[in-house]
Amino acid sequence: MTEASADEPAPGGDPLAAATRTPAGDQASPGDRASADRPTTPELPPFAARPVALAAAALATLLTATSAGYGFHRDELYFRMLPPAWGYVDQPPFVPWLSRTLAGVVDQPWFVRIPATLAAVASVVVLALVTREVGGGRVAQTLSAWATATGAFTLADGHVLLTSTIDLFVWPLVCLFALKAVRRDPRWWLATGAVTGLATYNRLLVALLVAGLAVGLAALGPRSAFRSGWLWGGVALAAVLAVPNIAYQVLNDWPQLRMGAALGAHHGASVRVLMWPYLPLLTGPVFVPVVFAGIVRPFLRPEWRDVRFVVGALPVVVVATFVGGAQVYYPLGILAVLLAIGWAWIARLYSRVSRGWVAAISVNAAVAALIGLPLVPISLLPSTPIGAINQVARDSVGWPRYTQEIANVVLTARAQGLDPIVVTGNYGEAGAVARYGPDEGIGARVYSGQNALGDTMPPDSARDVVYVGFNPTGLATTWFASCRVEATLDDGVGVDNEEQGRQVALCTGRRVPWTQIWPQVVHLD
Repeated sequence: MTEASADEPAPGGDPLAAATRTPAGDQASPGDRASADRPTTPELPPFAARPVALAAAALATLLTATSAGYGFHRDELYFRMLPPAWGYVDQPPFVPWLSRTLAGVVDQPWFVRIPATLAAVASVVVLALVTREVGGGRVAQTLSAWATATGAFTLADGHVLLTSTIDLFVWPLVCLFALKAVRRDPRWWLATGAVTGLATYNRLLVALLVAGLAVGLAALGPRSAFRSGWLWGGVALAAVLAVPNIAYQVLNDWPQLRMGAALGAHHGASVRVLMWPYLPLLTGPVFVPVVFAGIVRPFLRPEWRDVRFVVGALPVVVVATFVGGAQVYYPLGILAVLLAIGWAWIARLYSRVSRGWVAAISVNAAVAALIGLPLVPISLLPSTPIGAINQVARDSVGWPRYTQEIANVVLTARAQGLDPIVVTGNYGEAGAVARYGPDEGIGARVYSGQNALGDTMPPDSARDVVYVGFNPTGLATTWFASCRVEATLDDGVGVDNEEQGRQVALCTGRRVPWTQIWPQVVHLD
C-alpha cells in the first residue's frame, strides 16, 4: 500500500494541485488546470479490485474463524424464537425471519452468523466504491477497504446477527447510489429507492438517513436534483416496496414510535451524554482526521460541490440521535461514509502518507480485534476492560449455564408434583430457555413480557411459575400464594452482564387471572 498511484502527487508537488488531477492519470492538461475551479465530474478511476478483495477476504476469514465465539448473543436468541409475522413492536420482520430460518437448519452460532459475515464483507466493498466515486484511486480505495475491515464496529457487529449488522452495508449503499445519481446519472435514484424500500424490512431507521440526505440536498445542493423525475420515481419505488411495513405501523398504532420513545425514556439521559465522546470511537480514534477530511474537503474544492449533501446528512442523524436518545451508535453509518470520502483526499496529500496510515490501520486493527471479537478467553474477561467496552461480548456469555440453573429449579418443582412454566424478565433469558431448555429436560415453555414476547400471554392452566428476575416479595403478596427464591443466576466467570446475580423464584398458587398479571409484566425497552 505504499506504491505511488493516482492518489499521490509527485514528491515535492502541491497536494492541492494533486487533488484536482483527473483520476484516470497523473497529469492534467492546461485546459484542465484552467478549469480546476469550476465543478466537474471526473472520470471514475479504476476499481482497486485486488487490494479491496484482499481486505474483504481477510475480514471474512477472521469473522468465520471466530464465529462460534462465546456463544449466542441475547438478540440472536430472541430472534430465533419470535413467531412468523409481518412485523413486531420493536422491529420489522427480516432479521427474525432470517435467524429463525437458519436456526431451523443448523441451530449453532457459526451458522446463524453467516449473513452477518457477508454483510460486513459487503460493507468493505461498498465503502471502497464510495471512495472511488469521489475520485479515490488505488491507494485511497485500499486504505478505505482496510480501515473498514479492521474497524471495531465492523468486527463487533459483523460477529453477530443483529439488525445493525445489516445496516453496516445498507447505509453506505444508499449513499453510494445517491452519489451516483447526483454525480453520474439520475437513474441511480431508482436504485437508491429500491435499496431504501427493501431496507425497511430490516430497520425503519433507514428513513433517518434518507431524510438527512434530503436535507443535505435542500441546504447544500445540488437542488436541481429535486426537479428530476428519476428522484421522485425512486421515492415512489421506495414507498411501494415499504408498503407492508408502513401498513403494519399504521394498523398497530405506530409501534416503532412507541419503541423509540421507550428506549429514549430508559437510555436517553446516558445516551445524550455518552454519544459525544462515543462518536470518535465509532470509526476508531486514529481515523478521526480522515472523517474530518471527509466533512471539510467537499467545502474546499468546487469539484466536490456535489458531494456536500452527504455531509449535510451528518448533523441530521446526530441531532436525531441526541433528541431521541435511543442508541449512541446510530450515526455510525453516515460516519463510515464520510470516512470513505476522507480517504480520497488523505491519500493524495503526500507521496508517503500511506505508510503512516498502514501503521495506524494496523494498530487500530489489533485493538479492534481484541475488543470486538471473542479472542480473550471467557475466564479472563472480568479482568479486562473488554466486557465494559463491548456489550456484544458480555451479552453473549453464560446462556447455557443460566438455563441449567433455571432448569434445576423447574425440575425440583416437578419432583414436588408441580408443573411450572418459566416467565423471564427479558427476552435474552426467554431465548436462552427456548434454545437450551429442551437439552436440560424442561422443554421450551417460556414466556416474557419484554417487547414482542409480551404479545403472548401464558395459558390460564399455568398455576405455578418459575420467575426469573422478578421481585419475589411483591409477587407473593399480590399474584401468588407463595413465592420463594430458589437460585441466583451466576455465569461462573463473573462477567457483569444483565443476568448476573438475578434471582430465580418458584411461585405457586396463582391468585388472580393472567389477564390481570400480564399487563403489569409487559414492557418495552
